[in-house]
Amino acid sequence: MKFAVIVFPGSNCDIDMYHAVKDELGAEVSYVWHHETSLDGFDGILLPGGFSYGDYLRSGAIARFSPIMDAVIKAAEEGKPVLGVCNGFQVLLEAGLLPGAMRRNENLKFICRPVELVVENNETIFSEGYEKGEEITVPVAHGEGNYYCDPETLEALTENNQIVFKYKENINGSVERIAGIINKEGNVLGMMPHPERAVDELLGSNDGLTLFKSILSHWRERNAITS
Repeated sequence: MKFAVIVFPGSNCDIDMYHAVKDELGAEVSYVWHHETSLDGFDGILLPGGFSYGDYLRSGAIARFSPIMDAVIKAAEEGKPVLGVCNGFQVLLEAGLLPGAMRRNENLKFICRPVELVVENNETIFSEGYEKGEEITVPVAHGEGNYYCDPETLEALTENNQIVFKYKENINGSVERIAGIINKEGNVLGMMPHPERAVDELLGSNDGLTLFKSILSHWRERNAITS
């Protein structure tokens, strides 16, 4: 399985994402610059955190129009796993691949620390390695992580089991403590916490590595690779 790490001007977690996949997961991975127009040859797409285009207008609003985003949307439509973390999540929201919007944290302060998450849905390609209800520790680093959606969208997310992760305690004002959601088709996940920064005990937690292992395991099963 080969992953693509999308790099926008202002991305700053691309190296962390690359390290998590290559050195901790042991899979193939390459950087793909924002002006590229094809993701052919890649099996998984990763949008890292950071401040794409300086977060001008609002987070992810300009990155959404980068040339590479047409290829990201195409990959999503083809059923490839697409993971957006932090700013990557914001880009996916702006691109319409996930519902809702992101607002400034409720206390208007940047939050950077490990937080406890609860696995709400372990029946996705991103979370099947966890137990339902499992509590995991993954760091956050954001000023605009206050997820919002209208009541109708929240009802749909709940009915379709699209809420994958919730904060154990609501750290930023997010609706229903939502930390990560998936699209209805189940192959696009956006989450504000950083699993790529929780892939080794030396980092304080390796709980995030399970997410990447889940993607790889699912891909191997689907492609009948047993070793």
